[in-house]
Amino acid sequence: MQRIVVAAKAGADQPWVADAAAHLAAQTGAKVNVVSLDGLEMEALSTTPRSEYADRARESAEALVLRLRASGVEATAETRAGAVVPGILLYAEEHDADIIVVGATSRGRVAARVLGDVPLELAQRSRRPVLIVAHPPEQ
Repeated sequence: MQRIVVAAKAGADQPWVADAAAHLAAQTGAKVNVVSLDGLEMEALSTTPRSEYADRARESAEALVLRLRASGVEATAETRAGAVVPGILLYAEEHDADIIVVGATSRGRVAARVLGDVPLELAQRSRRPVLIVAHPPEQ
């Protein structure tokens, strides 16, 4: 394994996703690319300025990269504009990813039906393996 793509959820703090990717990278020697998309499809449902979506994507990607680097993993971050699932799949293709790592959804059933379930859709549409990492249980 040479390349891991981690999908950072814009506006979310998901350190357990970085930890899972760091563990996998440490085992395989892979480099990690973190990507976050600003979610173009969400813009139509909100009065929030586009720049805020981009800022949330950038902050989430950078937070994951900082955590990965603190674990000794070589990692880079990139943010892109556009729809999340197609954007992640394109990024993984461009970077010849061996696997895509993504956090499990935190949306309820109704929200997932209306807005979509990114991890599930990635797993269904990707030609590459997708590792979906669940939030660890509260102790």
